[in-house]
Amino acid sequence: MSDTFVWDEEREARLGFDEAVFCGGKTPAQVELILERAIDADRGLLLTRLDAGRHEALRSDLRERLDYDAVSATALLGAPRAVRSTGGVAIVTAGTSDLVTAGEAARTLRYYGIEAGLFADVGVAAIWRLSARLGEIRGHAVCIVVAGMDAALPSVVGGLFRGPVIAVPTSVGYGVAAGGRTALHSMLSSCAPGITVCNIDNGYGAACAALRILGVQR
Repeated sequence: MSDTFVWDEEREARLGFDEAVFCGGKTPAQVELILERAIDADRGLLLTRLDAGRHEALRSDLRERLDYDAVSATALLGAPRAVRSTGGVAIVTAGTSDLVTAGEAARTLRYYGIEAGLFADVGVAAIWRLSARLGEIRGHAVCIVVAGMDAALPSVVGGLFRGPVIAVPTSVGYGVAAGGRTALHSMLSSCAPGITVCNIDNGYGAACAALRILGVQR
């Protein structure tokens, strides 16, 4: 089974990122082989979409080596980088239900030594919640905005926040929210200039975009 995955040996030199493992669709046995390969090579590793069932199915000796977070379904193998920035990135969510994707972004950033500021549940349904935190949010260089349903929040933040805004649609919402497609279309058609939009539920991609903007991958 070892021939079912191939390490990107030059990713760090090429991009400044370690290899990350998307665990959705992988069997526990495949994840175990990847972890064993990383351990043998003394490599750190970021795992995303490692749901609780797959995590629990891993061998106990491998589970014990992981820093696992069930909310974001992420795991870190090896110690994360020492904290080198605490004011670089703000992560803003429209609702508590968006914390899964926001958590994936936050954990990715933490893996690279960036301690993000999290501002949760400040959606436009009660705009005062955003107003109350806006001064703190503006103290960051980059803002990741995570929202589902109609995804109005990135447009509002995009009109109030001076730095780069990275919008992440989530699959949160009823009916015509269509698993995040409505949120994606809303963000893509935003009238706030210069917003960058990631794919649905892609907190990892948003964090990597923030790292590229800050130039602090490694």
